[in-house]
Amino acid sequence: MTGGRSARIRVLVAEQAARRGERIAVMDVCTAAVAALPIDGAGVSAMSKASAGHPLYATDLVSERVEELQLTLGEGPGVDAFALGSAVLAPDLRADGERIRWPVFALEAVTAGAVAAFAFPLRISGISPGVLDLYSDVPVELDSGELADAMVFADTATLVLLGARIDPTGGPIDGLGGYRAEINQATGMLTVQLGVGIEEAFVRLRAYSYAHGRRLAEVAADVVARRRRFTPDPDVDRSVPDDA
Repeated sequence: MTGGRSARIRVLVAEQAARRGERIAVMDVCTAAVAALPIDGAGVSAMSKASAGHPLYATDLVSERVEELQLTLGEGPGVDAFALGSAVLAPDLRADGERIRWPVFALEAVTAGAVAAFAFPLRISGISPGVLDLYSDVPVELDSGELADAMVFADTATLVLLGARIDPTGGPIDGLGGYRAEINQATGMLTVQLGVGIEEAFVRLRAYSYAHGRRLAEVAADVVARRRRFTPDPDVDRSVPDDA
């Protein structure tokens, strides 16, 4: 059943991309989630333990505002989901328990128009590049099926952020195990090259990929094959053999 759910959701995401006439992106995951779930908005923010997070996409002004609030205040469902590595659900931010849990965020989010909020960490193996946040302008509970769908949307957003090629037909993602392993291996090698933790090493890998317009998997393959070496100074990251 899980495979069927994943395939169905990948088709929904691919349909959003097809409407734009572009390759699948995070915005397609967000818009597909809004269309499929009892929510009014969605947003994805990049987050790491080593550097400040930043919003990547929001479907509407309310979602954009709430994404910014969490990152500015350092509290909210998304912040907790990233820290805990598990989903954080707030069916009604006006409830006393939520106001105690997030005293500033809960009030500001409701004022902005978000009454319910649900956050899901983007996670693959030991790497977590961010969070998928879902919002509703009225109190709402996600049933078990909707919650399972939301988690698959988060998994799909993770793969998109990491540069995996999502099959538009909903078929399996070829070589995903090897894909994950290579990114994990490259990240581990960077912890040694840079003398940093795994989260910061992954941030550097992702930043380099983005800055040079390359898929994350391609850069990871270069690192694993020792064709590229990173240094503590990002301005002098270089191909090998420059220092041979």
